[in-house]
Amino acid sequence: MSKKKSFSDKLRFWDNDPEKTKKEDTHAKHWAREWLDALVWAAIAAIILRTFFFGAYRIPTPSMEKTLLTGDFLIVTKLAYGPRSPMTLSVPFTDIYVPGVELPWFRFPGYTDIERDDIVVFNYPIDRGPVSMKTNYIKRAVGMPGDRLRIEDKVLFVNDEPSVEYSTMMQNYRVQVRERIRLSPTKVRDAGASIVQSGNGTHILNMSEEIAEKVSSWGEVDSVEPFVLPDDFDTFGRRNFNFSDGFTNHDNMSEFTVPYKGQEITLTEENWNIYQDILQRYERNDVEKNGDNFIINGEETNQYTIELDYYFTMGDNRDDSEDSRYWGFVPDDHVIGKASLIYFSWDGERWLPRFERIFNMIH
Repeated sequence: MSKKKSFSDKLRFWDNDPEKTKKEDTHAKHWAREWLDALVWAAIAAIILRTFFFGAYRIPTPSMEKTLLTGDFLIVTKLAYGPRSPMTLSVPFTDIYVPGVELPWFRFPGYTDIERDDIVVFNYPIDRGPVSMKTNYIKRAVGMPGDRLRIEDKVLFVNDEPSVEYSTMMQNYRVQVRERIRLSPTKVRDAGASIVQSGNGTHILNMSEEIAEKVSSWGEVDSVEPFVLPDDFDTFGRRNFNFSDGFTNHDNMSEFTVPYKGQEITLTEENWNIYQDILQRYERNDVEKNGDNFIINGEETNQYTIELDYYFTMGDNRDDSEDSRYWGFVPDDHVIGKASLIYFSWDGERWLPRFERIFNMIH
């Protein structure tokens, strides 16, 4: 005798309908595939944008203050000078790459050339490893290929003319205060300066020219003048950079020419510090040296033709920036792009955003 099926039994039967289950599984697979396809295409688009169009970078140090502040987040335009094709086999968005594999690469045309005083992002030249995997640096390009540069008492001369100084540039000043008067650290900080050193009524402050003029008007201050390192003060030797071997300190540097493609040079014992990294590190020549005698790629010769254009860069915080004055020139193939926009800024001391800096253009 058969039992009459209850409503709940019929419902369970309906729920276990194989045809419906198959349709639901098919729908779920289509949904998952659509999302996977969207994620893959989004990743591909992000890789293309990052490789050829734009890069996002954060300022970690005060070397460009007050033009760029620690905690500024920047958009860098790679299209400006021309993006580079991939140079290594690497995992996107990471520092992982296949050692020993360097791809033939080229630079796409850009819409502008590097101009003097552009703020440029580049790979740190004296790092080891493939060019594109070196640390990213940001500085101001103060010397173009072929420029003659020298520094006298902190002043940079380009082709015998004093370089442009921006209102945001910082450097060290010597501040002399009146006898038995104390200079308030809080007052200094509120003015936008910082105390580097103090003693016997003399203070070394890091500040812009505008702030220096304000400090000079304080009643407790007798005098304010740029702090220039004495000639015998060595800021280079202990760092062991090839380029700086021929100079004493970064406040005074004798004249030199920024190398350029096609430049013919004569190598000597005296100028070897200028060209050593260019020949051996950047243009990858085998060089043996014995005094003024050189063997380049097996040929005994003191003549060499430069293969790349080079740039001389400096930080806007001139006394708190390790830049070309220390380690030398930036090769053209190390250039990444032009800093264009601050899209966010974070004040790490106050733990607050700097809203007034967001979406500021970079000059």
